[in-house]
Amino acid sequence: MEEVINEILMFLGTLMIVVGAIADLIGSIGLLRFPNFFVRLHAATVGTIWGAFLPLIGAALFAAGYVELGMYRWFVAGGAVVTASLILLLGPVGSHALARASYRSRAAVPYPLIHDALQEKLREGEKK
Repeated sequence: MEEVINEILMFLGTLMIVVGAIADLIGSIGLLRFPNFFVRLHAATVGTIWGAFLPLIGAALFAAGYVELGMYRWFVAGGAVVTASLILLLGPVGSHALARASYRSRAAVPYPLIHDALQEKLREGEKK
């Protein structure tokens, strides 16, 4: 029974690594094709989350099922889960900081722009 569980873990881990590689490919295509900085930043963040988080969780599952590693498989799995958790938490925060800094410094002009709620908020803050 344990062998079957290990095989399932290794299969799921491999599947998650492949899906992560496909997500990286889609994110890189988005970086090339999207029109402006802000949309490209979204593609980069999607590539980071799905292209790094998912394969790390897959590597953790694969390591947990790979009996030949001995007790070190739990160290590898734990390290992968901790790293994936950090990427999941810090990736969106970093992209938000980049987007806000580039917007406020006017380094990147958002186009096409239909409605700019952040500009309205900034104007309200200047009036106070």
